[in-house]
Amino acid sequence: MEKVRHLSKATRSNLITYGLVTAAFIIMDLLIETGSASYSLMGLLVPICAYICLATSLNLVVGVSGELSLGHAGFMSIGAFTGIVVVQLLGSGTNDVVRMLIGLASAAATASVAGILIGWPVMRLQGDYLAIVTLAFGEIIKNLLNNFWLGVDKYGLHFSMKSAMALGLTDGGRVLINGPQGASGIPHLSSFFAGYLLIMFTLFVVLNLINSRSGRAIMAVRDNRIAAQSVGINVTKYRLMAFVIAAALAGMAGALYAMNYSSVMPKKFDFNTSILILVLVVLGGMGNIRGGVISAAVLTILPERLRFIGDFRMLIYALVLIGAMNLTYDTRLVEWRRKIREKFSAKRQGQDERGGVSGE
Repeated sequence: MEKVRHLSKATRSNLITYGLVTAAFIIMDLLIETGSASYSLMGLLVPICAYICLATSLNLVVGVSGELSLGHAGFMSIGAFTGIVVVQLLGSGTNDVVRMLIGLASAAATASVAGILIGWPVMRLQGDYLAIVTLAFGEIIKNLLNNFWLGVDKYGLHFSMKSAMALGLTDGGRVLINGPQGASGIPHLSSFFAGYLLIMFTLFVVLNLINSRSGRAIMAVRDNRIAAQSVGINVTKYRLMAFVIAAALAGMAGALYAMNYSSVMPKKFDFNTSILILVLVVLGGMGNIRGGVISAAVLTILPERLRFIGDFRMLIYALVLIGAMNLTYDTRLVEWRRKIREKFSAKRQGQDERGGVSGE
């Protein structure tokens, strides 16, 4: 107990976040084991995990680094289709866990390369150039995938920008990516437990980066670029670091998401998906990792839970978003929450001091 009292505020906050995610996983697992969870909810568990990872990774760019990215779904799609291709090439002869791990690693690698190619020239500029470039990047990736065919036969991989027939596959060959129809026959490797592990990995990477020396440099650049440069901080390096790590984590989330379905089409990863991920970040609080986790879970479940009201579903969803935004950013409510936190902290500090005195 004494060790817990001496933990830093950041460490305690991180442990609470890990604990909340683990508690939610255990509760859901118990509901599934007892048959109390509905089929619709069980079908949403992996997407919830994927969106939590996406919101956490984008928060690293938008909230921690202070940059606006509008193409996160582009990195998600790169990771998704990379993971799909890799696990299908490995074949059913490979252990499923090994296939999934290799698929996730490959997705992270390709998405991070894309992040470097996009971020390296843009991070040297100032202003909203990143938002414009990432917006264009997301649309370019979607349109490329709509016009991309990939197949494999005994002679290896074949690709075309025309049609599946243009692949020229021999007997026994199969199409892995079929243009606008996307990929089908995907092995179902994702699971709720795999999603939980990916969430914990994403949180570990992001929270440890935030609390590290590099994280403090990233936030210094966000708060005052000129002041950060004046003390010798390499602005481009740290902005690019946050962007590439976020891209890699988004790629892994995309692979997890894709391997939960038998087929995935490129149109799923359009501009609307990027905006949805951004909404999850803003609603949870920019820079607030725990808030992003909660908002991602709630906003993924909410539209499904509102299906019983039919055409009014999205209207209610929009009203909930507006109300949540007001609760998060209204100055009077923010001040009220700050006073509550200060009162709670002072009360807890007083209890700790009394406990220390009695212990002596």
